[in-house]
Amino acid sequence: MKYFKYITITALSLMLFAACAKEKEATEEYTEVSYYKMDSNGDLMRPTGYRDWVYVGTPVTPNELNNGAAAFPEFHNVYIDPMSYKHYKKTGKYREGTVMVKELVSVGDKAATSGIGYFQGDFLAVEVTIKSKELYPDEPGNWAYYGFHTDDAGNLPATQKPFGAQHCNICHQTSAAEDWVFSQYYPVLRAAKGVGENVNPEDSDKR
Repeated sequence: MKYFKYITITALSLMLFAACAKEKEATEEYTEVSYYKMDSNGDLMRPTGYRDWVYVGTPVTPNELNNGAAAFPEFHNVYIDPMSYKHYKKTGKYREGTVMVKELVSVGDKAATSGIGYFQGDFLAVEVTIKSKELYPDEPGNWAYYGFHTDDAGNLPATQKPFGAQHCNICHQTSAAEDWVFSQYYPVLRAAKGVGENVNPEDSDKR
């Protein structure tokens, strides 16, 4: 009888060990995958290939609706790196190393065959936010913000230093829905939050 108890306890121990190892492996997978690079000076290298990431949405606050002086009058095409999106679906949280890219596009035409509206014009800039306790231990929420803006010739810089915390972080800290991210304005993120690692909310009949 004792022998069988020993076998049972050993089997349970092995199962728990395997479960913990699997969880650790998944955590390490999420943590170790990186979608940003720093140069030898510690400056962020402009992310590439982000249009293959998960598209979150495109807010726009045009001048005409903001007394002619909108703080951000351009379109903001927002993307999140695929591993962080996967992690967000599983846990409902933004992982260490989350990268979000915001592509700024001017307001172009305001009329089309479909009617009067706001239509995208020219690319203006790429802005990036990264969550990293290792890189930004003193920044609120461990988020830092970067801006890669076009010069007169339309070229973007290859590297950039972060904005000061007061430039972006204060607004995010006081008004963002969760963890310094304005997820309240992105139905893609709202639908994905904690639904499960292998669940695609866009495949659901429910909207």
